[in-house]
Amino acid sequence: MHADDEFHDPTSDDPYFTETCWFTFTVPERRLSGQLYPFFRTNQGVAAGGAYFWDDQGDQLWNCLYAKNFWHLPIPAQPLSDISLPNGISYQCLEPLSRYRVRYDDPDGGDEIHVDLTFTGVLPPHYLGSSHLDQPGRYQGTIVLRGEEILVDSFGFRDRSWGVRTQFGQGLTGSPAPNGGYSYATASEADAFHTISMNYAGTGCLNIHGYLLRDGTWARLASGRRDVVERSPSTGYPTRVAIDATDELGRALHAEGRTLNGLGLHLNPNLFTVNSLTEWTFDGVTAFGEDHDNWSAPAIRRFARDHLGFGS
Repeated sequence: MHADDEFHDPTSDDPYFTETCWFTFTVPERRLSGQLYPFFRTNQGVAAGGAYFWDDQGDQLWNCLYAKNFWHLPIPAQPLSDISLPNGISYQCLEPLSRYRVRYDDPDGGDEIHVDLTFTGVLPPHYLGSSHLDQPGRYQGTIVLRGEEILVDSFGFRDRSWGVRTQFGQGLTGSPAPNGGYSYATASEADAFHTISMNYAGTGCLNIHGYLLRDGTWARLASGRRDVVERSPSTGYPTRVAIDATDELGRALHAEGRTLNGLGLHLNPNLFTVNSLTEWTFDGVTAFGEDHDNWSAPAIRRFARDHLGFGS
């Protein structure tokens, strides 16, 4: 296995050294999204394990199709490349940095949810520094939801990170940024984009990492920004998003996104996110992907109360 398919040795004894291993997939014709998100504190020997499934009929953890997140789970004495967590997530690396079997079963039993998918990368992982990677891929397999078998054959994404990640502070992941974004779409093996953006200086969500794949030619993004053009008046969730960027080859990207669902949740105590299946139009094509509207815990409280007219 490649080293980045396994747990990394902590760089210090900091209790907040963290590893993540996130897989996200959709069934666009049903406006259905699913994601598995384990969160490992290896120096503490504990993990959290989240499994979330939602469509356009529920936008909170209590009214979505399915949501469970277990905390303080023991980390099994197993390699990350072939691991089964007590919350029901099982991962198996089939080919290094390329193919993975992704499974989930409710640890409490019953027939509410069953997942058995294979992820096959359509590009090599794209690294942000030496402790984070992102990769688009195709998911194939089945989800069984309350006894109904649903076929999955669509593009999705995965990411991994490892390093110190505090849960304290006014900004995201210990940074001064109150909010940021994570957006992607994959139309084919030849046309796609991805951007991570952060609002470091109060000037909006500016690109810090990403790529443009156009007609089979890949290049990193050199600059860009993400703008929420429209929000729901009742929830504040994004309904329309725009990405404007330029890659290192000088090619311009303009992408317009229309969200088809949205789930608001705390992925960890200081990361609130609205994750949305999004229909993106760019380069004359329409493709599905996601948009994540990310906030620190104090920042989303301030924004939401102002947006909804509650005051400070």
